[in-house]
Amino acid sequence: MADLSKADIERVDFVWGIYDSTNEGIDAYYLGDLLRALELNPTLATIEKLGGTKKKGEKKLMADEFYPIFSQVLKDKDQGVYEDFIECLKLYDKAEDGHMIGGELTHILLSLGEKLSDQELDIVVKDCLDPEDEDGMIPYVPFIKKVMVRLSDMK
Repeated sequence: MADLSKADIERVDFVWGIYDSTNEGIDAYYLGDLLRALELNPTLATIEKLGGTKKKGEKKLMADEFYPIFSQVLKDKDQGVYEDFIECLKLYDKAEDGHMIGGELTHILLSLGEKLSDQELDIVVKDCLDPEDEDGMIPYVPFIKKVMVRLSDMK
């Protein structure tokens, strides 16, 4: 806890109090939700590595166990934000007009970072991707905005 600022500790205490209203700890199943509520964006692999579980009721976390987890994720620079995603997709914007080939976007989602399954890709495309124009191009900025809204709704 020594490497956390007073403001960080206050934020953790506030959010922890919401998740642990009974002072009995939180289910490790909710570790990712708790970190996201603290405006962090850990991958599923990171959550699992740090003690998150895939099933409810397997393990409880207490606040003193959570501070080092929060500190570790806070230091992790391998998290993307809206601007990072836009900059990445600009690499595929050959005409520099805010559009890219739809097929390239689906390929990126299937192959880079925390890879999506075909089923997850279908859901993302259906919910967030505007239809391709007659040249097979899609506007990527609205796509990223819709994905970020969906992610924030999931928190």
